[in-house]
Amino acid sequence: MGRIIALCVSEKKGRAKTAVPSARLVTDHGLEGDAHAGGWHRQVSLLAHEKIEDFRKRGAIAPYGCFGENIVAEGIDFAALPIGTRLACAEALLEITQIGKECHDRCGIFRSMGECIMPSQGVFARVLLGGMVNTGDELRLLPED
Repeated sequence: MGRIIALCVSEKKGRAKTAVPSARLVTDHGLEGDAHAGGWHRQVSLLAHEKIEDFRKRGAIAPYGCFGENIVAEGIDFAALPIGTRLACAEALLEITQIGKECHDRCGIFRSMGECIMPSQGVFARVLLGGMVNTGDELRLLPED
C-alpha cells in the first residue's frame, strides 16, 4: 500500500510538470489537462517518492514534476512491479503498461547530474476507470486476477 505524495500536470510536452493538490483521471485518457494524456499506453506516469529522495541526496535539485511524472507515491517500488499490475486510488483504477523509457532528449536533470531516474524508475499506466485523486490519497496494489 502506498500514498500519493504529489500529482503533476503540464499543458505542453517537453516541459516540467507542475504539482497540483488534486486531479481527475479520465478513463482511457490520463490526467485531465496533461499534455501526455491520450488514447495510448502511456496515459499516466508514476515515480516512487523514495527514488526521487535518493536522487536528491546525491545533490539533485528535483522538485516534483521535473522528471515528467504525473503521480509520485511513497511505499510502492513501481519499477519492481510487473506489467499488468493494477493500482486503485479512490474510485480510479490504473494498469501498468510499461516500465522505464528511452530518454531521447537529455533533460535538464540529465544535463546537471549526468543521469536521470525516469528511464529506469519511471512506470507508465493506462486509466481503466477514472475519478478524482488527491495528494495524500491511499494507492493500493490490487491482487492478480
